[in-house]
Amino acid sequence: QVKLAESGGGSVQAGDSLRLSCAASGPILGNYAMGWFRQAPGKERELVAAMTWTGSTTYYTDSVKGRFTISIDSDKNTVFLQMNSLKPEDTAVYYCAADRYRVDWSFNNYWGQGTQVTVYS
Repeated sequence: QVKLAESGGGSVQAGDSLRLSCAASGPILGNYAMGWFRQAPGKERELVAAMTWTGSTTYYTDSVKGRFTISIDSDKNTVFLQMNSLKPEDTAVYYCAADRYRVDWSFNNYWGQGTQVTVYS
């Protein structure tokens, strides 16, 4: 059973940076992928960034390309999301997810509890 715990959310001004962390425990296998999703009020959950556990493949949604960076410290079983140049539209609850890698970047099995990110203009 994989367990995920996010941290690092908060309230910032537009243009600021935040780094989210996701500590993973349990059997993370080499064929897994890790993802960061977000859900804003009244909107569907969307995949923001994802990476295979080995780091060989990454995904970013268009709205965060060039501003967000996903990374994995496999020694510490921790996934990071570095968010720079934050905008008010980045405001959402951010969730960490893990699952076996699929080419469509779908995640069905393991989710964290979420961490709130609020960006003020």
